[in-house]
Amino acid sequence: MSLPILQAAALRAIEADNATVIPSLMERAGAAAARVAREMLAETEIGRHPPLIAAGPGNNGGDAFVVARLLKETKHNPHVLFAGDPNLLPGAARRAHAAWLAAGGTCLRNFPATEPGLIIDGLFGIGLTRPINGAYADWIERMNACGRPVLALDVPSGLNSATGQATGPIVRARRTATFIALKPGLLTADGPDYCGQITLCDLALKIDIKDGEQVTPALFQHCLLPRRRNSHKGSYGGVTIIGGATGMVGAALLAGRAALRMGAGRVYLGMLENPLVDHGQPELMLRSPTEAMHAATVLAIGPGLGQSLPAGELLGQALACNLPLVLDADSLNLLTQSPLLLRKATVRPAPTFITPHPAEAARLLACSTEEVQADRLAAALELARRLRVYVALKGCGTIIVAPDARWFINTTGNPGLATAGSGDVLTGMLSALLAQGWPPLEALLGAVHLHGAAANACVATGLGPVGLTAGELIDPARQILNDWIISIGG
Repeated sequence: MSLPILQAAALRAIEADNATVIPSLMERAGAAAARVAREMLAETEIGRHPPLIAAGPGNNGGDAFVVARLLKETKHNPHVLFAGDPNLLPGAARRAHAAWLAAGGTCLRNFPATEPGLIIDGLFGIGLTRPINGAYADWIERMNACGRPVLALDVPSGLNSATGQATGPIVRARRTATFIALKPGLLTADGPDYCGQITLCDLALKIDIKDGEQVTPALFQHCLLPRRRNSHKGSYGGVTIIGGATGMVGAALLAGRAALRMGAGRVYLGMLENPLVDHGQPELMLRSPTEAMHAATVLAIGPGLGQSLPAGELLGQALACNLPLVLDADSLNLLTQSPLLLRKATVRPAPTFITPHPAEAARLLACSTEEVQADRLAAALELARRLRVYVALKGCGTIIVAPDARWFINTTGNPGLATAGSGDVLTGMLSALLAQGWPPLEALLGAVHLHGAAANACVATGLGPVGLTAGELIDPARQILNDWIISIGG
């Protein structure tokens, strides 16, 4: 199942539409979070100490008061930390505070000296966009420093739920119970470093809208078809990869090997520096770039391409081909240097894909890498709009955007992917799926998800994340793809 991702405006609209439901959304959120809290309390010795619940001055604090009351009912007897003015709480939160007091609860105004058990963060929710300071910042520092597991309500306090940016003190949670739908900031940029395990609590609401989606195999399940017995290599397309200039031959070889092992029927390498054979993968056909270009049903250009004058001329030829085209690495850098090439990329009749890392995206957008990382989703959407292409903005929580502005966030992968050649392997994977007839969007979703899943499989077997190499991703990816075809598509 693919889970919806909603931004703040859509979440506020859902909250407004369900303002009169019984039980209230705040009661439902508190009950859902309390269930997660009880799971955590049962897992470790932390249950021997009273939970500490930090309640903030808004609706996130109201959720915290509901959690406190429900935990008290099950004899967990939490301490509640609240330094706000109850009279200034929003209506629902004010009622939740009153219900906590009526149940015999009390509030502390200062961080307790006693050792807490589980810590529940209900300070700030999705509305926070500024750095936290003052007493709340001190509380966050102490919560992080005490070594106890933290459950965050909706989002870890201090995290921008729209962008995933951590611009000040931020709660580092072991688990996050998020309400109604996923938020972009939980899944990308700094979010995964602070959210821990995410539990989606849908509050028994039917969500008829979605801004974006989390990538899962359900989105491309219909492409995971067993191969017909009556087929041949021509049935699975021909991939051509253009690149491999002097000193960068390995990038094109990695992309070619990935394309071959992901199922392309034939793979041609158009090498600027042309070795006679790839002794590690002799099935690859090495030709001149022009010869290789005419043999393709799918074309990729960029791995090890360089930024020479001949490289630019080859990019111009590739852009003129009426084939699915994957642009990566130096092909993206060349686009930023030539308005003519950039224009050609935006008017191609065939599907075009770009897979930039943040620095390459920044060059395409004529901004800084920091600006791209400050709002990765906005950057990816703008790239798709300007260039009329399919975009995979690589990084923690790769953002995928279609030319029609549909967007997705991928959550497979780990820091082992931060290694030379990783992007070249992704280019090969994407090209292979396109060559086998996957529709453009499904091919990009599948390649990115598979790329991350392969990295996770490597780490699970002890290969990384430190020292994982790009070439080690290819065989696990092939195994996972075949397993998906058998278990999901077959």
